[in-house]
Amino acid sequence: MSSTLNALRKHTPKFSYLNRCFGNNNFKVLDVGSGNHSASKTKSVFPNCEYHGVDLDKFYNNDESDFRNMHAFYELDLTSSDLANIPNDYFDFILMSHIIEHLENGDQVILKLLPKLKAGGYIYIEYPGIRSTKLPSMHGTLNFYDDSTHVRIYSVEEISFLLRTAGMQVLRAGTRRNLAYLLAMPFNILRLLIQGKKMHGMIFWDLLGFAEYVFAKKS
Repeated sequence: MSSTLNALRKHTPKFSYLNRCFGNNNFKVLDVGSGNHSASKTKSVFPNCEYHGVDLDKFYNNDESDFRNMHAFYELDLTSSDLANIPNDYFDFILMSHIIEHLENGDQVILKLLPKLKAGGYIYIEYPGIRSTKLPSMHGTLNFYDDSTHVRIYSVEEISFLLRTAGMQVLRAGTRRNLAYLLAMPFNILRLLIQGKKMHGMIFWDLLGFAEYVFAKKS
């Protein structure tokens, strides 16, 4: 069962880019926003990775198992920290999935993170796009304003320009349309109906184009 789950996880949006870049090889990843048991999930799919986490609160849905799977954890306020505690020229991949929309200065935070990448390293940034402001409201967030902690809207053009200006090569960018999530959508809807649970907005993200992403490489 766990092997099947891990195989499916490899096709989730952020993990699919890790998988295509490194597969089962060794690599160092900096996960910016590492709550919700992200360390354990990442290590279950990529056991040979060296996992480093960054978050405002170390205990945001993390437990001892997660901490055992972390090589290091940096408990930082991204909006004000200079990130000096995080080593430069060290990481092969930076994950920044659904973080910048919670930051007024997300663009500046991205610029402070880029020196942490090795030459040839990658960054994956995902966030709700402008389209999300026009979607219906739903439990679990389908409209940008469903989440009261969302403070700023970013765009593919803005983030791509920022990265290119900083010397990065943008490899892919656009609206997130993950095939695995689209195929799983009917089964997830049916599961929630059978269980009598509320429909969750995230189920519809890829169908309705809630999220945008930018995937880039350090020259």
